Amino acid sequence: MTLNAVLQILLFFGMICLLTAPLGRYMASIYQGRLPLGTKLLRPLEVLCYRLGGVEEQRSMSWVVYARNLLAFSLTGCVLSYVLLRLQGFLPLNPKGFGAQEMTPDLAFNTAISFTTNTNWQSYSPETTISYLSNMLTLAIHNWMSAAVGMAIAGAVIRGFAQNEEEGIGNFWVDVVRSTVYILFPLALIAAVLFVWSGIPQNFQAYQTVKSLEGAEQIIAQGPVASQEAIKQLGTNGGGFFNANSAHPYENPTPFSNLLSILLIFLIPAGFTAVLGIFVENPRQGWAIFAAMSFLFLLGAFLCVASEQRGTTHLERAGIEMQASSGQPGGNMEGKETRFGITQSGLFATVTTDASCGAVNSMHDSFTPLGGLIPLFNILTGEVIFGGVGAGLYGILLFAVLTVFIAGLMVGRTPEYLGKKIQTFEVQMAMFAVLILAASVLGFTSLAVVLDLGKESAWNRVGLGSTYLGAMSGNFNNAGPHGFSEALYAYTSATGNNGSAFAGLTANTPIYNSTLGLAMLVGRFLMIIPLLAMAGSLSKKKRIQLSSGTFPTDNLTFAGLLVAVIVIVNALTFFPALALGPIVEHFQMLKGVLQ
Repeated sequence: MTLNAVLQILLFFGMICLLTAPLGRYMASIYQGRLPLGTKLLRPLEVLCYRLGGVEEQRSMSWVVYARNLLAFSLTGCVLSYVLLRLQGFLPLNPKGFGAQEMTPDLAFNTAISFTTNTNWQSYSPETTISYLSNMLTLAIHNWMSAAVGMAIAGAVIRGFAQNEEEGIGNFWVDVVRSTVYILFPLALIAAVLFVWSGIPQNFQAYQTVKSLEGAEQIIAQGPVASQEAIKQLGTNGGGFFNANSAHPYENPTPFSNLLSILLIFLIPAGFTAVLGIFVENPRQGWAIFAAMSFLFLLGAFLCVASEQRGTTHLERAGIEMQASSGQPGGNMEGKETRFGITQSGLFATVTTDASCGAVNSMHDSFTPLGGLIPLFNILTGEVIFGGVGAGLYGILLFAVLTVFIAGLMVGRTPEYLGKKIQTFEVQMAMFAVLILAASVLGFTSLAVVLDLGKESAWNRVGLGSTYLGAMSGNFNNAGPHGFSEALYAYTSATGNNGSAFAGLTANTPIYNSTLGLAMLVGRFLMIIPLLAMAGSLSKKKRIQLSSGTFPTDNLTFAGLLVAVIVIVNALTFFPALALGPIVEHFQMLKGVLQ
């Protein structure tokens, strides 16, 4: 691994470290109802939202009511999105005339669920499927809604640990509005202006037809790109305005826009660790979580970049120069942008899969086996390595509960975390969330591989009509372990609400659109609901004072144990699947076996 690569990764990480505390203090004041100087200008907008929605600002909800409002909000947005996507041919801002034939029922189902759950998996090609209005009203609005929901849930879970014998965990509508008005809106506005300054277009022009240097005609897509790009990255959404996503020069034209993109992806998730420390009146608790996340991030980034810089044995046997020099970058450049190179591609891939973002500036499918293993494993952890906006924090708190439970078993004491006793109910909810995610990933992947969804004969074996389903089932473009990795990555990405892909899998089919949509729902809501139940239980408990027998959770020892639990739990759960995919592919590469 080159010194230049190490310095680039450390420079990015240093910027995140500098931004975490000030943003965390700002966010904490918002969720505590104390508006910082300058934000009071937005207070009338917040009040207007409450009046339009009939929201009682001071009313706190039980976890059941909180969850009910969350589900109603998400379901309404999902249904509305489906309807608007199917009707886009009758709506304005549609210069290419895209209609229902481009957005079929199964694709609209998948897309509506994808953006509702903050997954932003794109089975469609945006330039040839989605109108400007659909991009802005149907999809980009979910970039705000789903991000605000994740942030609201994180606030509720934090209150569960911080409050002392309280029945409620906050008001869902207040949390969503404040997340949007005071955090997402100002940050996205600043980011959008910076993106326009860096060269990203923001317009409503029709597609342009131009002559290339060779004399051929080329269609140049246009649209309101910068505004969607800002909330796409800040809200860890990842759904690109163009099919090439952040590899497209209109989405990511310069090294500055590339750096800003990955900073935005980690910005709010990192800030939430500081929010946790402020709420429980012990900043060291937040920094312990930050330390665990940081170790896993740096380990993954260094391994991914080093693997890509090492290249493949096939290139070595072909006599290709593998060392970086002034004349060529060295390593595995397949699927990577020459504008950004291996380091920025590997770093971007690590960041986007640590967070539940899914934006890509290179093709993960063309990474080396070990380089591709890192993004896959990042998602399999539940994306708790900083994670999505809100989702990363409440996800890692789930593992923190399991960690103190294991520590309690070691010393023979009732486990405690952040001043609350962790008892049977909390552990049951944490384990339910862990197991349901694993069941979704492994269950759907097994069905895809065992039933061989790419072949018509699969549907004959299970008694389904081959004329209808067989002709539209998916297709593996690669055989052997890499083909298995493509299916595993698809359902891992869907369940983890990430949205990136090993794109060799043709997934825009009724069966894949349907099963991937179901996996997204499972990954989003069957994780959130147990965590809200846990928060409700913890909120009712009395905060207890630390004693000499309390296992400290605000130091590097706890951070190290937390890392070990995350790695071990996920390794034990997913190692057999990973062994069938990227691990065996790595050994095949070493032996010169090509798939």
